[in-house]
Amino acid sequence: MRKFHMKKLNSEPYYKPEPWTITEEAFKVETNHHNETIFALGNGYMGVRGTLEEDYSGPEGTSTPGIYINGVYGSEQILYDEEPPQQPQKTQTILNLGDWTMINLHLDGEKFDILQGEVDDYQRVLNMKEGRLERSLSWTSPSGKKVRIETTRLLSFTDQHLGVIKYSVIALNFSGTIKISSGIEGNVKNYYHIRGKKAVKVIDRNISRDNGYIIQKVDSTDITVGISIKNQLETPSDAVEINNFIKEEKVYQEFNFDVTEDQEIVLCKYASFYTSLDGKEKELKGKTLTAVKDAAQKGYRQILAEQQEYLANYWDDVDVQIEGDLALQQAFRYNALNLLQSTGIDGRTNAAAKGLTGEFYEGHYFWDTETYILPFFLYNKPEVARSLLIYRYNNLDKARKNAERVRVDGALFPWRTINGEEASSYYMGSTIQFHIDADIAYSIKQYLSVTKDDDFLYDFGAEILFETARMWASRGSYIELLDNKFCINEVCGPDEYKPGVNNNCYTNYMAKLNLEFAVETYKKMEREAADKLKQLIEKISLAEEEIKSWQKAADNMYLPFSEELAVHPQDDSFLKKDPLDIDSIPDQELPLVANWHPLAIWRYQIIKQADVIMLMLLLGEQFSIEQKKANYDYYEPKTTHDSSLSPSMYSIIASEIGYREDAYNYFIQTARLDLDDYNENAYKGVHLACMGSAWMVLVQGFAGMRNYQGQLHFKPYLPEKWDSYQFKIKFKDSRLRVKVSTEDVYYQLLSGEELSIIHNKKEITVDGDGIREKLRKID
Repeated sequence: MRKFHMKKLNSEPYYKPEPWTITEEAFKVETNHHNETIFALGNGYMGVRGTLEEDYSGPEGTSTPGIYINGVYGSEQILYDEEPPQQPQKTQTILNLGDWTMINLHLDGEKFDILQGEVDDYQRVLNMKEGRLERSLSWTSPSGKKVRIETTRLLSFTDQHLGVIKYSVIALNFSGTIKISSGIEGNVKNYYHIRGKKAVKVIDRNISRDNGYIIQKVDSTDITVGISIKNQLETPSDAVEINNFIKEEKVYQEFNFDVTEDQEIVLCKYASFYTSLDGKEKELKGKTLTAVKDAAQKGYRQILAEQQEYLANYWDDVDVQIEGDLALQQAFRYNALNLLQSTGIDGRTNAAAKGLTGEFYEGHYFWDTETYILPFFLYNKPEVARSLLIYRYNNLDKARKNAERVRVDGALFPWRTINGEEASSYYMGSTIQFHIDADIAYSIKQYLSVTKDDDFLYDFGAEILFETARMWASRGSYIELLDNKFCINEVCGPDEYKPGVNNNCYTNYMAKLNLEFAVETYKKMEREAADKLKQLIEKISLAEEEIKSWQKAADNMYLPFSEELAVHPQDDSFLKKDPLDIDSIPDQELPLVANWHPLAIWRYQIIKQADVIMLMLLLGEQFSIEQKKANYDYYEPKTTHDSSLSPSMYSIIASEIGYREDAYNYFIQTARLDLDDYNENAYKGVHLACMGSAWMVLVQGFAGMRNYQGQLHFKPYLPEKWDSYQFKIKFKDSRLRVKVSTEDVYYQLLSGEELSIIHNKKEITVDGDGIREKLRKID
């Protein structure tokens, strides 16, 4: 394993290991940026970074506020110095929206500032089990007045348009006047993309004794956002002076009242969000105002109870339990919570690379979703996996236009997008990655094998498969000098350090799967859904000759293999590139993508992220253990892992070939990447795909689970440092629990029909009584 990765793996965790919480024990400006990411909340529809409710006097650049709604974006003209033809013309950038969390506190005129006065007993806790962020502290003002402040923040999973803050203040050593102000700040901006430009403006706002609202407009995309709040103040006295203010793009209320020592004041703040993507623009104000009124009537306690019930059901499905390493137990739950918080479930939105925790990568959706995030949901919450695939179907027409742009048939899904159109101007690292079509086709195949959801296939999936098969058939050519094999030239595989290559191994194998699955689907519909097939044929003008051409291309696909080295060449040129000892690269020059000129990177046998090794996992039944070992031995020393997507793939294959130390080290780097900030960039937002892949490492790596031809295979082992681990999965009509301990593995059917699985190459039947099998030995 690379020397520069080992340093961080041996360091102490940033947060004390706890089973269900992440705790910040002191507020420090120097770690605030990182903590704003770690303590971010979301519910799939919207997200809020873990900023404080109050203003504070920290240096500029130590805080990046962020309020995001999934799918709400701004757009600018892409400026090319020398514009090439048929390149994307518009950017897409997730936008920072009106800040509804703002609450400020004054004690007899002294403003609470966490960097002024004295702070004691500080603690901020992300309660992962119940989906809320809690903070408590005692503050002594510069003049000596002391208060206890406790806050709770949540974004509702049962009503994705709702956010709530409970803000409690207790006067500890004084009697006097307290002022609390609470409102919405509409004068906001993005901090990294479209920097310095005002992307949203307030077009309407008002505040009254009952509620307040702002309406924001994104000029560049014509998306409108409505945000309303309702403040409910609980005080021992009714003598409260309330003042309402409208100042430019901000609306807020001030509550002034007298308190005596030991009295508690509680402010419950309800916020609602709707956009013109949800319905008619003219209805936004009414919808949001009605929503906060209803939420206030329901009350904080009931909303909290609903949140607890929702998450209890979620954890019952997805929770991975690890005995013997509390830090990793903590990490798994943190990752699972973030996957839930950032993934759209409406078929209109998806899962961005940074989730809803930061604006880096501009809020774009990548191939990450299908390859790293969807598997987690597929085996835990298959209805979410379906919604993610529906998002692709809903943008199929835009994929067709994208295919026209690069002169291929059918549909080509964009590499980076929010609205379904290609948003990346760097074609050597994005548009050239045609394999995204096959990644989506692969995920459809996996989805169907797990769910048996033929209605999805007939109504949505088949059309995607046929149009992506068309793309491959037009993209490749039969090359005479390569025995008339079907070749796919000038592409980029998962390894973005090798763009513009011929016959990328991963791409060719995955394209073959795409083509074969399209033919298989056509024949299945002929037998079982002839009427729907006829309708689809007419809709997309599909000719029978095309089906034959797909099969011919698949049968004749060029599949690289080097007899001399007994490995699968990553592409036609990789084995002939300049060799380089990557351990000789100085640490400060990593990642190479940020420090080396592309021409320097492209010439060497240097790999950014798993490519052939990822293929060994996705299509693992097509390769022997000997081939996987040979490929791992060849490519691992050449891989810098400059992408967070890489270590998980190497970990899974390392487990399969018996390299358990490598597997565990790569796993640690994956599981706690953001919590311990291994890449020193978590302040930009979480690495959502890496979080999904941590689940893959445990289930597919340590437990050895594979889904081959619709049957589950397991080859489990227990990492040396652990006492046991267990997880649940949903497969077809059954629900299975798998527990691996020091001596054996226990399979138990929790619901559904008895299940036939393969354990260590032996077929067994699992029912409600369960069955115990011995652990495997190192191969």
